Amino acid sequence: MRDLKNLQPMEPPTRWMRVRVFLLGAVFFTLLVGVFARATNLQVNQKDRLKAYAEDQYVRAMEIPARRGEIVDRRGVKLASSVEVDSVWSDPSMLPDVRAASRQLAKVLGIDGKELQERLEKGRRFAWVKRQVTDGEAARVKALGLPGIGFAKEPRRFYPQRELAAHVVGLVGTDSHGLDGLELSFEDELSGERVKRAGFRDAKGRKLLTNGVDESQSSEGANLTLTIDSTLQYVTERALEKAVVDAKAAAGTAVVLDPRTGEILALANWPRFNPNSPRGSDSDAFRNRAASDAFEPGSTFKAFVIASALDRQVISESSEFDCEKGSFRIGRNVVHDTHPHGLLQPRGILQVSSNIGVTKVAQKMGRDKLVETYKSFGFGERFGLGLPGEGKGAIPFPRAEIALATQSFGQGISATAVQIAAGYGALANDGVLMKPYLVSKVVDADGVVLLENKPVAVRRAVSVKAARSVVSMLESVVEQGGTAPRARMEEYRVAGKTGTAQKVDPIARGYSDKRIASFVGIVPAEDPRAVILIVIDEPKTDVYGGLVAAPAFKEIALQAMPHLGAPVSREAPPVKVVAARPEPKGKSVVVLGLEKLEQMDTVTEEVVSEGSVRVPDVKGLAGRAAVAQLLTAALEPHLAGSGRVVSQKPAAGSLVDKGTRITVELAGHLPASPR
Repeated sequence: MRDLKNLQPMEPPTRWMRVRVFLLGAVFFTLLVGVFARATNLQVNQKDRLKAYAEDQYVRAMEIPARRGEIVDRRGVKLASSVEVDSVWSDPSMLPDVRAASRQLAKVLGIDGKELQERLEKGRRFAWVKRQVTDGEAARVKALGLPGIGFAKEPRRFYPQRELAAHVVGLVGTDSHGLDGLELSFEDELSGERVKRAGFRDAKGRKLLTNGVDESQSSEGANLTLTIDSTLQYVTERALEKAVVDAKAAAGTAVVLDPRTGEILALANWPRFNPNSPRGSDSDAFRNRAASDAFEPGSTFKAFVIASALDRQVISESSEFDCEKGSFRIGRNVVHDTHPHGLLQPRGILQVSSNIGVTKVAQKMGRDKLVETYKSFGFGERFGLGLPGEGKGAIPFPRAEIALATQSFGQGISATAVQIAAGYGALANDGVLMKPYLVSKVVDADGVVLLENKPVAVRRAVSVKAARSVVSMLESVVEQGGTAPRARMEEYRVAGKTGTAQKVDPIARGYSDKRIASFVGIVPAEDPRAVILIVIDEPKTDVYGGLVAAPAFKEIALQAMPHLGAPVSREAPPVKVVAARPEPKGKSVVVLGLEKLEQMDTVTEEVVSEGSVRVPDVKGLAGRAAVAQLLTAALEPHLAGSGRVVSQKPAAGSLVDKGTRITVELAGHLPASPR
């Protein structure tokens, strides 16, 4: 055992050792203080910044628009709706070669590669590659297998009727904001509330968890119900297109209005555009001329002057005016008529559209009353259609004598197509001006009615007697000797007025050689169901409204009246029964019997219950011809596809009620018949 008694005591620490221990302790204490200070700085002072950095690395947040509300016509036909589509985005920091990736993506998506590269280089952790792609484009992007590429669902606006009523409905941009039409005017109601979606991803960009927003949490937009009738809109657009093309005109406008309520049943413009693919359309095609463009209307205003003069008892129906054989001097100016006339009564003034005759009526009425007349019919004011850029027109006070004359026949003043249609609607509605409107109801996603428009009487423009008297006078316009015999209909009485106005040259500040031709008609004249206005801008074949605009009115009216259920005004001409042909010799008794049955079918009228009709056979017809035939039979066509009719439901020959919807399927060519 070791002897502990002999151990030497430990030597006390030297001074140098004490210094070393002190220095080492000081170093550790300093390091500890530094770590504590750094931790305090990171955890307290830089907490928010570091948290944002961390989230930026693994969280992808995107603002997604809510589903926009639908826009439908008066019968519930969808004019605008939303569908879910993919949008491509990228995390540029994960792309190994931004330039090469940009070229690959641009090639499969059909976009500019340089622009995409700039966008990716600016985006640190997130950048859109292309919004709202097709299924094929999404598949091609996935096939590239690039890292840092993701897809997000977004609502895309879709217009199932394509060009139909495009100027009324409008369109939206890529970000789902309204750009024009009702899409813009009712942006707040249609858009709903935007939502944010966030997702967690690992270091390689793989999705781990999605913090999405439930459908119940998002707020959908409200739905708009319009007064537009898609069937009448289709008929109106086709008739207007034909009129513009036949006249080799620059543009055209058409309005169909219910004079009893003020509802606009159709509002068409030419040229048109497809809101599903607006790129490539001329900028002029987006103008809603019917609501925004104010123009000098010409002779259509003569009816208002005559109506007011009769109402104020300034003239009577039997008053006579000397039309000076076609030339009437006012100071240094001369008012001309197209043809020379002598004494004319108010009916004759409207029938032949005498400028001199209506000038003398306006002179008897006076300047103040002329301006009051136009304003009482709604000119010079906006009706509040809900469309952006609605025109107001202008009714300046006619200080000079020649201004009084020109304003009496619609020159030197301006109005929109909707205003003119509404003015004639007042004449058709026994002198009461109804406020025209396009939107009948706005209902939110919960079914709460946010807005509901009802027929509103603005004011009485003229008395019942004066209105009915002028409508009766206007019937002579479409008869022989009038300015628009091409607007006459066999089964319905028509009251109408032509207009041919000179266009103002904004550069020379005078009138040019260009014209605006128009025709406005009331049908049926004895019980008006529709006011139809056709305006043709700068026609080149003929310049008179009775020649270029009246036929389009007739084409629309022929199909609109059965569709609206208007009873005929006149009896149809008797059907000529063709005498039976002599029976040729040599045919069997059976063949002769069948031929007699067929012949009997051709001359025997089948008796059906009142309110029922047989469905006509429209198979093989073009879409427009099929629509015309179905409307003539008092049936409602519903088209699917384009081209010629390949099938119809109910089948041809079926006995159905008037107004029944007939579904017609169109295709580019007829299917081969079975053998």
